[in-house]
Amino acid sequence: MKTKIIPTILFLTALVLSACGASAQAAQEPAITLPPIKDSSGIIVEGRIEPVRFTQVVLNANGLVSEVLAKEGDKVEAGQVIARLENGQAQTLEIAQANALQKLNSAYEVVRDAQFKLDNFDVPTNFSDLTPLEAVSQTLEKLTAARAAYEPYKNFDSKDANRIEQKRLLDDVWSDYRKAIQWLGLESNLETAQAVLNQAQINFDALHDSSFTENTIGARAAFANAEVRAPFAGMITSMNLKVGEFAASGQPVITIADLSSWIVKTTDLTELDVVNIEEGQPLNVTLDAIPNVSLKGNVLSISQTYSLKQADTVYEVTILLTDQNPAMRWGMTAEVKFEH
Repeated sequence: MKTKIIPTILFLTALVLSACGASAQAAQEPAITLPPIKDSSGIIVEGRIEPVRFTQVVLNANGLVSEVLAKEGDKVEAGQVIARLENGQAQTLEIAQANALQKLNSAYEVVRDAQFKLDNFDVPTNFSDLTPLEAVSQTLEKLTAARAAYEPYKNFDSKDANRIEQKRLLDDVWSDYRKAIQWLGLESNLETAQAVLNQAQINFDALHDSSFTENTIGARAAFANAEVRAPFAGMITSMNLKVGEFAASGQPVITIADLSSWIVKTTDLTELDVVNIEEGQPLNVTLDAIPNVSLKGNVLSISQTYSLKQADTVYEVTILLTDQNPAMRWGMTAEVKFEH
């Protein structure tokens, strides 16, 4: 689905993998492929329903599962602790917050030290209108010219006046070049220290985000890796953690879905049919499991990329359902009718 269409869809960092492309319950079950049916009133295709937003939570640390605080079917709030691991190297949120504060303070000290050294560097007067990088570039050019000028005299008698003068000029340029390099190094140290400080501030803010917004999930999952927390409010639709069992990092252990909104995805529309479909177009959806109920929806997005299915060029179309039914379940087969 397109993030420009659904701003609430979550794409997590290394620890919370987006699963919007396939149902957790039916990931291995191939979609039913039927060619579009055309009748006098429109095009009819098949698809499957899934939540607008769902994710598979992946652990960032190995360990024994010490607590499981929720079960399949439970509703959870954003940031709610679902399970805890026992691992000497893993951190709880509180420990991660304390460590983040310590790193932030250390980063501030490094920046202050780097700034002090740069401020107290005696910049030569001939560099007054230059940046450190410009000073290095300019003095390097002068150094190259001075070397070339000295070259014819380097084997002359050490008391030769021309040799002495060219050697003096070369030494002066060498001194300026070293000064420029030193100046550039101090500025580079400050920029590096500032970058470390900026990241430390981002990590600190993310770990102290009491509202548990989605853009701070990654940092919490990465650093507070002794706890499994809900990345957003929703329902646990799959739970693969049991107390006393070993849990390996990198494996999906929990699926959480926001069941407040539903979509239908179909890949049955060929290139000849998709040109007759447009975003926002109204349509009707009927579920095989609830054949007597018609649900309204709109075309949410039409993929810009194609795939080949039984020698046909097809495009994925996503439909946002504006109606719901309490009997709806993830993965149900849907019949979509596009009106002319």
